Amino acid sequence: METIGAVRAILAVGPERWRTLTGAVDREVLERVPAPGEWSAVNVLQHLIDVEPVFAERAGAIMAGQPFPAFDQDRGAELGKPVDDISALIDRWAALRARSLEVLAGVGPDDLGRTGVHAELGEVTLANLLCEWGGHDLMHMVQAEQAIMQPFIAGVGPWRGYFTAHDAEIRR
Repeated sequence: METIGAVRAILAVGPERWRTLTGAVDREVLERVPAPGEWSAVNVLQHLIDVEPVFAERAGAIMAGQPFPAFDQDRGAELGKPVDDISALIDRWAALRARSLEVLAGVGPDDLGRTGVHAELGEVTLANLLCEWGGHDLMHMVQAEQAIMQPFIAGVGPWRGYFTAHDAEIRR
């Protein structure tokens, strides 16, 4: 895998994937928490807004060979706030993502071995961070899709057994 190009491509399509997904279902489904302690699709999007600048800051720290702090995903400024307009929320995230892609435009293959020190994980390379960034984006898209999937799973009747990997009732 060509890391830089693959991560840029995944990050570039994220906002449009969210626009498509959120346009396909009712707001009630997007705000539905699948199980206690889990996030709704809207909560996932709020988390993405909170964490987007963190990735760019970490990339900058690694490029400079500097240490950087850990991030507490449950203490973000956006997570859990009431949302008036989901489309506007996606627009905010898309603007942050565009700035992140500008940061990544300055990264080349020779930079992948650069290192920084994460406060909890220790030494990490820029390649590690980029893979985590792309994986994080995909993981949270899956998480949002699983949250949205729950009312459909509840209505599948005898097919429910085919959804065990995604069924919040089984995960409890």
